[in-house]
Amino acid sequence: MQLAVGSLIVGLAVLALKASAWWVTGSVALLSDALESTVNLATAVAALIAVRVAAMPADANHPYGHHKAEFFSAVLEGVMIVIAALLILREAAGTILDPQPVAEPLNGLLINGGATVLNALWGWILITRGRALRSPALAADGKHLMADVVTSVGVAIGILLALTTGWWLLDPLMAIIVAIHILWSGFKVIRDSLSGLLDEAVPAETLQTIRDVISTEAGGAVEAHDLRTRHAGRVTFIDFHLVVPGETTVSASHAICDRIETALKSAIPDANITIHVEPEDKAKHTGIVVLD
Repeated sequence: MQLAVGSLIVGLAVLALKASAWWVTGSVALLSDALESTVNLATAVAALIAVRVAAMPADANHPYGHHKAEFFSAVLEGVMIVIAALLILREAAGTILDPQPVAEPLNGLLINGGATVLNALWGWILITRGRALRSPALAADGKHLMADVVTSVGVAIGILLALTTGWWLLDPLMAIIVAIHILWSGFKVIRDSLSGLLDEAVPAETLQTIRDVISTEAGGAVEAHDLRTRHAGRVTFIDFHLVVPGETTVSASHAICDRIETALKSAIPDANITIHVEPEDKAKHTGIVVLD
């Protein structure tokens, strides 16, 4: 929540700086940069709401919790990034046939440069902390800000080149190049978020860790099969069938399950584990081999 609120404050500050840079110069490229920052502000609000909802405990209507709210926020951010790119393309298209010199370019670039540094620092913090907290909303917000940083750097290069050469056509051309970059960034954010909404399995490395833990800690069982995984926000859902010898008591089976769960939660933070115990005649001999 503190990070999400921080994004809102940083978004307001950056938008004010970039709007000032455009006002001073009249540059369409700087206007494009400011337009993207309005989206940054809107996505910061979306991330704030999503993090708050995702933190709500499970209830009768949402027994698995509200973790997927963060994926919805991240998809919304991706869509808004795409909208920002389309707005930039519209502004650039209106100027490319009649490019105009930029007023006070150096002053505008200095103001925009301050906003860029602020964005870069906060974007790095959001990506780092978002990954550590396994928060898709915060990580997506950070990636969006870093895309904005690339935008600002590209805009600055374009204006400096235009100022040096006198080719003011570079101003709208740079805005178009920036818009294409932003479109790609938005596509990646949407793609990554949809994988969570569609219950995509955990990455191969994580899946191998889960299999290794089960194989090592399931002593007393015969095998484990039908392993399924998915992730929602910070939570990793793991469920599988555990086959035990027919003579194993309920108490002994429960002890094996407890041992596996403890080891999995140690290896996979915020894991939600479901184990279905089955008798030996249900063995498929194609699952996870238990190491004695």
